[in-house]
Amino acid sequence: MSLPKSYWFSLISLFMVKKEVFEWVRTGQKTIELRRGKAKEGDNAVFQSGRKILRGKIVKKEEGSLTDVLKQDNYKDIIPIAHSLEEAIAYLKKLYGTIDGILLPTHLSCDSYD
Repeated sequence: MSLPKSYWFSLISLFMVKKEVFEWVRTGQKTIELRRGKAKEGDNAVFQSGRKILRGKIVKKEEGSLTDVLKQDNYKDIIPIAHSLEEAIAYLKKLYGTIDGILLPTHLSCDSYD
């Protein structure tokens, strides 16, 4: 029995990102992607910026408020250009407008660049 294509696409997390973020992931500077919403099933991640695509594996998923998931020991894995936890929080506030609610940190291992 063959499963429908929509099933397989539901097992892939697609992250549309800006060029700067794509380069952070590609170079290994960014190993945690932080998003709002619900976690998807599956352990495959695809990052896309324009026509560039990067494939990887999701090695761990979490869920929690900003203070639960963004810590002194991991903020550079989320926002590599931040020099402090406060700068990382400011960057995320600028990006999302507000940082209330549940966030989903996804830990990545990316190794395939197209």
